Amino acid sequence: MMTSKIFSDDRSVSPDALREEAFIWLDRLADGAVTRPELQAFKRWQSTSPAHEAAFEEAKRQWKAMKPALVGLLQTNPKMAARHARLVRGHGPQLGRRAFLGAAVSAVAVAGVAAVHPPLGLWPSAGEWGADFRTVTGEQRTVALADRVSVTLNTQTSVRRQAAAGGETTGIDLISGEAAIDLPSRGPLFAVRAGAGRSLSESGRFEVRHLDGKVCVTCVEGAVRVEHPAGSRLLQANQQTIYNNESISGIAGVDAVDASAWRKGELVFNQTPLAQVVDEINRYRPGRVVLLATAGRDRPVVGRFRIAILDEALLQIQHAFGLNARLLPAGVLVLS
Repeated sequence: MMTSKIFSDDRSVSPDALREEAFIWLDRLADGAVTRPELQAFKRWQSTSPAHEAAFEEAKRQWKAMKPALVGLLQTNPKMAARHARLVRGHGPQLGRRAFLGAAVSAVAVAGVAAVHPPLGLWPSAGEWGADFRTVTGEQRTVALADRVSVTLNTQTSVRRQAAAGGETTGIDLISGEAAIDLPSRGPLFAVRAGAGRSLSESGRFEVRHLDGKVCVTCVEGAVRVEHPAGSRLLQANQQTIYNNESISGIAGVDAVDASAWRKGELVFNQTPLAQVVDEINRYRPGRVVLLATAGRDRPVVGRFRIAILDEALLQIQHAFGLNARLLPAGVLVLS
């Protein structure tokens, strides 16, 4: 929780103190760990006086330097560009009772991208606020949901608990992100709902990744059944399937050790296109890496990188691919 120092309702506070508070609020909003009460506190703080609002506007101008990076992102990401165009025309999704989130986020957003689709992924989307458990960028967290059920949440992950009428946990809804489920002993089916399907297991270990409308289910140990409107798949150890809202793939063999490397603090890439590597790094690194070098987006990357020192991985990538790097405010790194 924020300290009371940030919520200054004194109209006579000094300009220097207001400036400091404004930057603390800006950093907090961009951090992704802000709570509903804190967002409401921010609105109260901002409306305390014209001086408070002016201080935040001044802090916000520091973020204007991000505009070139955002423009480049829109130019190289057709999906985000299409969403941006819809939102600018006023046809984006409505926030309803969560409209206060848009009020706070719009104060720091640039390039017209709304709170429903946050620019550069610098804060959670509105759909994630209903989660029972959520991790921020770079955070991993293990939650014991029952005597025999342990769920490890990877970075930028939001889940909602499923419970039976008696209150017993029967599964989770994976709203977004990646979760590893450990069921060391046999018992009732545990279900993970993600997108259009769900994954069920009595015992063993499996992982579910739900990002960008696609769900990937990997069986590490034991067996897991994946149910989807387009069909079902029974996965054994070292097998994987992928689905979206319309279809489900067949069963593919994978190296489950590499697929689970994130639990040991590593990212493993094997002939992975550079653009995908950058996308994955962005899930763990505060701020955002924007790849503007379109010519090298499909070049393959092979490597094993420590999550704790991803800036060193980016330095290796920069030199290996002959890229220029420019660091902007809020941890935005532009590679061109």
